[in-house]
Amino acid sequence: MSIESELLPRTLCQRIFERALAAAQRQGVDDLEITFHAGEEALTRFANNVIHQNVAERSLFVSLRPMVDHRTARVTTNRLDEPALQQAVEDAIRLARASEPNPDLLPLYADDQQADSARFSAAAAASTPQERACAVREAVQLAAARGQAAAGIYAVSQSAEALLNSAGLFRYYAETNTRFSMTAMTEDSSGWAKASSPDHSAVDPLALARRAVEKAERSRRPRELPPGEYTVVLEPAAVLDLVGQIFMDFSATAIADRRSFLTGRERGRLFGPNIAIYDHVSCPLQSGPAFDGEGVPRKNLTLVENGWLKEIPYSRAAAAKAGVEPTGHGFPLPNELGEAPVNIVMAGDRASIEDLVRSTERGILVTRLWYIREVEPYEKVMTGMTRDGTFLIEGGELVTGLRNFRFNQSVVALLNQVEALSESVRASGEEAFDMVVPGMKCHGFRFTEVTKF
Repeated sequence: MSIESELLPRTLCQRIFERALAAAQRQGVDDLEITFHAGEEALTRFANNVIHQNVAERSLFVSLRPMVDHRTARVTTNRLDEPALQQAVEDAIRLARASEPNPDLLPLYADDQQADSARFSAAAAASTPQERACAVREAVQLAAARGQAAAGIYAVSQSAEALLNSAGLFRYYAETNTRFSMTAMTEDSSGWAKASSPDHSAVDPLALARRAVEKAERSRRPRELPPGEYTVVLEPAAVLDLVGQIFMDFSATAIADRRSFLTGRERGRLFGPNIAIYDHVSCPLQSGPAFDGEGVPRKNLTLVENGWLKEIPYSRAAAAKAGVEPTGHGFPLPNELGEAPVNIVMAGDRASIEDLVRSTERGILVTRLWYIREVEPYEKVMTGMTRDGTFLIEGGELVTGLRNFRFNQSVVALLNQVEALSESVRASGEEAFDMVVPGMKCHGFRFTEVTKF
């Protein structure tokens, strides 16, 4: 299958790059990097069991980064005509020359390794408003039959990105994404389900709607439980929402800057022996390009094994300082963050969420979390609230819905208190990107108060 997208033809990228490089050379600059991003998204939004919005958007922009005497800057534009491109090049060079020199700035990356890739579904690219409307109609009918009000989105997108530089590099990536999310509401309860995938067939709106409706129905007339420490079963979305907060700290730059919770913990056990975490761009359930913001091929990393820190990502700059090879996890330059893993895969077990519930004598099932904020950075103490399906477990069964809680919980402590794991799945939550994570049964989860809604 060709990985070229009609949204971003390779010939167009090459032609614009050559024009921009010629404009830069007229200014006395030979080192230039350009990134392209093209996207098309169609979204159907519904509320109160009625579709109220159907929109589509197509975009194409370029981002130019010249290098001048150990200085660099970036300018982004969506105007590709000759005068606009010329102006963007001149602006970027002017900004670069006005910036402070960076003695650690490396030459443009040059490499002949293959890093082009694609995760593309023809069915997603061919999706129509009628198809989405029919799926939404079936979903909201499930809610209406139970006297519930449903709200959510059904979105399908395709995108492509490319990176070229004057050292001869040309990287390219194309993908599709299908996303469905629904919240079902009653007068005193709610249920939620969400999924996204590059594979259009992997997202089943009706099954997701059924899950949301069932959670809302089962949590009617919720009981209030006093705050305290409880055994919890966190569904994968809740694991993503909470554990996903720590991965910007898995960074050689962040550790060196002493702004990572890993600083000082590089040689000790971090988490329980049943915790293994990877960054695997090659995982079939993951998505995203096989190269980083400078075009370096991404390597698969073992971040944590048996609870021990094993590997960390390195950008080119961090790797040069440490005398190691870059791992392909750097962000586009210039930036202050350095690098981070973006294809998180957390190992699970063969159990299901139902198995974790059956093994729990008394505890709380959490569907998802929201409004999460960091309270203390070194122990990664987070606060937030449960929502859309919180249940009391007694005798291995869900017995009633519960009023939602606020929590204050250290993620470091949480990952040392995991009793059991479910099978890993691609999970969607409040995080900006999906992760492959299991559900978790953990003891000692700290709920601090009952919320008012």
